[in-house]
Amino acid sequence: MDQGPRSPLNLLLQPWLPVLRQGGKHEMVRPAQIAEADNLVVGLDWPRADFRIAGLEFLIGLLATACPPEDGSTWLDWWHSPPSPATLDAALAPFAHAFDLDGDGPRFLQDREDLVSDPEPIERLLIESPGASTLRQNTDLLVHRGRVARLGRPAAAMALYTFQGWAPAGGAGNRTGLRGGGPLTTLVLPGERPTLWQTLWANVPVRPEGPPAPEEYPLVFPWLAPTVTSEGNRGVTPEQSHPLQAWWGMPRRIRLDFAPGDQPCDLTGSRDGVQVTSWRQRPRGANYVGWGRVHPLSPYYAQKPGDAWLPVHPQPGGIGYRHWLGLVMRDREGLRLPAQSVHQWRETRERDVGRPGTRLLAAGYDMDNMKARGFVESEMPLPPAADKEKQENLATALILSANQVAAVLRSAVRQALFSPGATVKLEAELFSSLRERVWEATEAGFFERLAAQPEDAKASWLHELRRLALALFDEAAPLTPENGALAPRISRARRGLVFALSGFGKEGAALFGLLGLAAAQPKAKKGRGKAA
Repeated sequence: MDQGPRSPLNLLLQPWLPVLRQGGKHEMVRPAQIAEADNLVVGLDWPRADFRIAGLEFLIGLLATACPPEDGSTWLDWWHSPPSPATLDAALAPFAHAFDLDGDGPRFLQDREDLVSDPEPIERLLIESPGASTLRQNTDLLVHRGRVARLGRPAAAMALYTFQGWAPAGGAGNRTGLRGGGPLTTLVLPGERPTLWQTLWANVPVRPEGPPAPEEYPLVFPWLAPTVTSEGNRGVTPEQSHPLQAWWGMPRRIRLDFAPGDQPCDLTGSRDGVQVTSWRQRPRGANYVGWGRVHPLSPYYAQKPGDAWLPVHPQPGGIGYRHWLGLVMRDREGLRLPAQSVHQWRETRERDVGRPGTRLLAAGYDMDNMKARGFVESEMPLPPAADKEKQENLATALILSANQVAAVLRSAVRQALFSPGATVKLEAELFSSLRERVWEATEAGFFERLAAQPEDAKASWLHELRRLALALFDEAAPLTPENGALAPRISRARRGLVFALSGFGKEGAALFGLLGLAAAQPKAKKGRGKAA
């Protein structure tokens, strides 16, 4: 069915990655050029945020597969003296045959069979694009159809890698990615202006075993072998494949359709001489089960001790310091764990190379089953710690106490505005907004205290939370003439809020306990007289 060109695009041997160099030049390079010493590459230059993040995953996966550091010492060698293009070309050469995007042989991330299926528009390979059901019902209101009619091969390769790596649920038999649909990716950005090489190498995991042996290639790159389908409820486990397949999972059975054409790519504007306007798929691709905490760039969580580890997925509301527990450090219960890349940086690499201004990048699709609600991308400081245990204890206390104050505030506002018998969902817009505003208003103060770790950090934090909570209460439940009928209730609720924020009662004791402060003690009542 394909009319593929005779000269396939090889993703390791030919330039196809759009990058930005330090001098401001935009250029297409092959993967081996990412660490060139002349006019350093500072970042990927895809026109889409999801392509840029997935592109970083692709390159980190290449390095983790072809030339992983054996230990911390070898990692430091390439940090201080990045490899030349010739060195990387030699490391990538053994499995270059697995990275032809088109042509007659095995195709990158595509099924071995020339699938017999109706072609689908190429834009449906973009995760946020409306599906067939949405188009039939004419409900593509937020993301309209027809935005992308053709892709050049570079953009098609990145779209394919993004889709296979983060594949959402797609109807009966269409499998999700190895980490589920739309997983959260966390990356260390080492320093204020890291080069592309520094960003990639900061996140490459140590692998003492070294690169895979040639006989293992079909287990690492599943498109080199007949497709392992999920017919009969069959699953693909790490034991049946190879741990490195975490970077190269292929849950969907896909074939791209290539045709000659010199029209510009609808995403990049470049002309490739070959264009992709459609793709075909069949259901029941690989069903990845039992992979646990295999992917080095994803944080994981468990519902309760002993449960299987599950990858974290973005949720509405974005990502901020409230997620520090689980993205940067484990929580107290050990049920939320940061990505291996973040843990490795904080354990050894941070100490070995010390980069001021280091940040954490967290990104991924916020999915509602098969629909993308949005692409989330957020950065937050990753301050170094002279005493890591002290920093983690402080972070835990600050985050949990802010959460406690947000809960007390919401309860007080509810009591002020609604009668005890009223049915009010705390997820309603007002209460959700109060919680979000607590997090937003205290973010800067959190990172200031975490970086400096002053002796009065917890006491000053409590003062900031108390001032903020009372201001937000007065804004949400003001004592105005219009609220005259509610005045007694508002006054009682505000006194109760002050009471809790001062350390009294069950909620106040919990708040002070989270900060390690002594809870307030009620004054003893004076006796009315002496006994006769």
